[in-house]
Amino acid sequence: GRRTQLLKGLPATSTVEENAAAGVSVYTFNITVSPMSSEGVAILPTIVNSNPLTEAFGIERKGDVEFSVVTTGNPVLDYETMPKSFDLQIFVEDTMGRTDVNILTVRITDKNEHPVFRGNMAIQTVTIYVLEGTRMERIYQVDAADPENAELKYTLLPESVPFLVLESGAIFSTKVFDYEKDPHCYFLNITVTDPDGLNSTKTVNINIININDERPYFTTQQRIYRIPEEQSPGTIVANITAKDPDDEDSPSRLFYSIQSSERYFSINPSTGVLQVTGRIDRDAQPLQLHPNISVILRVEDWGGHASEMEITIIIEDINDNPPECNPSTFRKEANENMTAGTFLLDLRNYCKDIDVDPANNQFSFTGLSGLGSNNFALESTVSGRLVMTESIDLENPANLGVEVYSLTVRVQDTACPNYTSKYPFYTSFDIIHIYIRIKPVNEFFPVFSDLSYEFNVPEITKVGSSIGRVNARDKDWPPTVITYSIVAGGGTRDYTNIFWISPTKGDMKILARLDYETTQKHILTVQASDQEKTATASVTVNVLEVNDEEPVCSPNFYSFQIPVSLAVGTNINGFRIECQDRDSDPRSFRYFINEGNVNNHFIFSPSAGSNTSRLILASRFDYESGLDTSWIYRLHVYITDDNLLSARDKTTHLINTGTVTLSIRVIPNPTTVIATTPGFTVVTKRENLYSESAWYVPFVITLGSLLLLGLLGYLGFLLATWVRTCCPPAGKAVGTPLIHFTFCLCSQTMTKLNTVFDGEARDPVTGKMYEFNTRSGARRWKKNDEPLQPAPAMQVTSSATGDSGQGSDRAEAPSKKEPSEKKKEPTAETKPGAKPSAGQSEAPGQDGLRLQKQKEEPEDRGLSSPAPQSRY
Repeated sequence: GRRTQLLKGLPATSTVEENAAAGVSVYTFNITVSPMSSEGVAILPTIVNSNPLTEAFGIERKGDVEFSVVTTGNPVLDYETMPKSFDLQIFVEDTMGRTDVNILTVRITDKNEHPVFRGNMAIQTVTIYVLEGTRMERIYQVDAADPENAELKYTLLPESVPFLVLESGAIFSTKVFDYEKDPHCYFLNITVTDPDGLNSTKTVNINIININDERPYFTTQQRIYRIPEEQSPGTIVANITAKDPDDEDSPSRLFYSIQSSERYFSINPSTGVLQVTGRIDRDAQPLQLHPNISVILRVEDWGGHASEMEITIIIEDINDNPPECNPSTFRKEANENMTAGTFLLDLRNYCKDIDVDPANNQFSFTGLSGLGSNNFALESTVSGRLVMTESIDLENPANLGVEVYSLTVRVQDTACPNYTSKYPFYTSFDIIHIYIRIKPVNEFFPVFSDLSYEFNVPEITKVGSSIGRVNARDKDWPPTVITYSIVAGGGTRDYTNIFWISPTKGDMKILARLDYETTQKHILTVQASDQEKTATASVTVNVLEVNDEEPVCSPNFYSFQIPVSLAVGTNINGFRIECQDRDSDPRSFRYFINEGNVNNHFIFSPSAGSNTSRLILASRFDYESGLDTSWIYRLHVYITDDNLLSARDKTTHLINTGTVTLSIRVIPNPTTVIATTPGFTVVTKRENLYSESAWYVPFVITLGSLLLLGLLGYLGFLLATWVRTCCPPAGKAVGTPLIHFTFCLCSQTMTKLNTVFDGEARDPVTGKMYEFNTRSGARRWKKNDEPLQPAPAMQVTSSATGDSGQGSDRAEAPSKKEPSEKKKEPTAETKPGAKPSAGQSEAPGQDGLRLQKQKEEPEDRGLSSPAPQSRY
């Protein structure tokens, strides 16, 4: 680790030229080795550091103790771009551990260098592409530099090329190039020279690029083509060719197309082959009138340059259509007995051949055949007129009932056909089918099988049932359809006609129920018609009597009341029913109570054989022992008309039943205890739970409550105003010191739902019957408005004490001995309009309250009746 002078010649300074190659010696030095050292140098001289750092220098050994600093060539020394001086620190160590470090300063010296190209020209040959037709302009800028920053000079060889280079290095074209006329490539040698004559040269390739600037042109000269119609798809019409001047050195890339609206032809876009793609029918529009098809062809190169050419294709007609008849089936009518020679049909008006060429559209009619063809003929094969040769009578047995004659006629092409390939299943002729119907003449009238018909029909026959049939025939052939109708009779008071006849079958039915009691016989006139001629027949319908009427009784509903103590055998309230039956004898009536006769308290007498029967109490009521519990009896009385029938006949004959409903209320004695039926109460509990989603419910309830309170307050105000208006305070009388008070009394009778109405009376004003309760005075109109036997009205009086104003009501039942009482006329004292005479006054000790009679007429709702008389 001891430092000793081991490096001889250092420190030192040396120079080296820029761009020196690798291995060029920069400086040589020696090392000193101790004589006592047997091994020499332990660490050879080494550049351990440089300022600035570089790897451009290294140390090579020249001898045992001689070493040289040389250039490494990496990097190459450059005076213009690198530092001008480098301080190399060299280190050495011998085997004894002694070291030495010294510095060698290397200075870089400048050298005149060749100019250098920069950019792409420095590393490769530059190729420039110039489009033909480009105007004269700068096409490239040469970039070169001199390491010593000297001015450079640019030159271009050969001089004959249409290019020049400026002092700035810009290369310009001197002409507008045409690819089709000028060379396609130029090679330019660009030389750059510094002031000392050093130069560098690079080659620039200039290629002229062909652009699509020329229009292609057609080379096909033919403009008119002829083809027959009905060519199959794919048939080649023409081979269209064209050239593009831009493609002289390569195959043309042209595209062919049809510009006109063309449905018959197409062209291959690459090859230009024009071929048929659609059906070409010379006999259809528009080719029928214009057989020349004009096609505009277009050829276009890949750059959009195009040329157009128009060609004309003439379509020639062929005999490709057979004659056709439309319609090919004819249906004609001819009246029977029509004379021979009558013209029926001209077939030429319906047949045609649509071929355009007259030589191809001629046809003829031949081969008339079919059933009955001997009765018809064609005038000629050209005209196609069909006529009759014989008269035809349908009723003649020789015709075997033939109505329709089926004929066939062949229509055929005159020229040789050429449509077997187009229509492989077609023949050279067409078949016409002619159906001639011989129209019958209506010669005969319809004839009924009978001159008159008679039908017996029970009166209970159901509506819509068939009661008989009429029949008529016609001798005409074919048999004509006979239509039946009713032209007279069959009407009743309620219906225009209660009979119906089938128009086609002659079946007769009834449309309404028959009634023997009204009409026993109907005479009708039935007509048969064959649409032209008519015939009539008489039809008699006898209505057979059947027991179809039920007994009708009056009254059919009745309601009344009887006392509980009514004696057995009594005709209850003198009630009786009278019955009538339109189709039964009164002796056939039988009376019995079907429902509601609990304990058989009621019977009818007589029970049969009469049209009148009375209601009799058969047994007394027994409520005390509990045998009877119902106070109201609703009897359903049946009246049948089978009294005169035997037991066997009752099973086969019709029996009708009438009904009467009776409502009987038993009035108890005052001491009678009315049994009540225990009841029960059903309590339904509902619990309302508040839901947050129903927030609006409290709001609505609160608002509704406020509105209801306001309404109630307003109604209270109106009520108070009305009371003050109706009951004003009494004023002081003139000259009378006494004070009189007027009391306004308002009473209201509440009627419970379980009130028993145990009495009835007739309203003297309206004459209507009403019911009342003898205890509470409640009353209502009777539900049944049937007339009742007159009953005395009940009066209810009310009395009041003058001191306390309390009163008691007493109900007086009407007496049987006194059916009616005369109403007392109100006196001057009791009349509402009576006033005290002048100078008189009512003393306080007199009666206190004076009662006046008031009468309230019952309301229609049944809640009012003659009111109790009261004084106040």
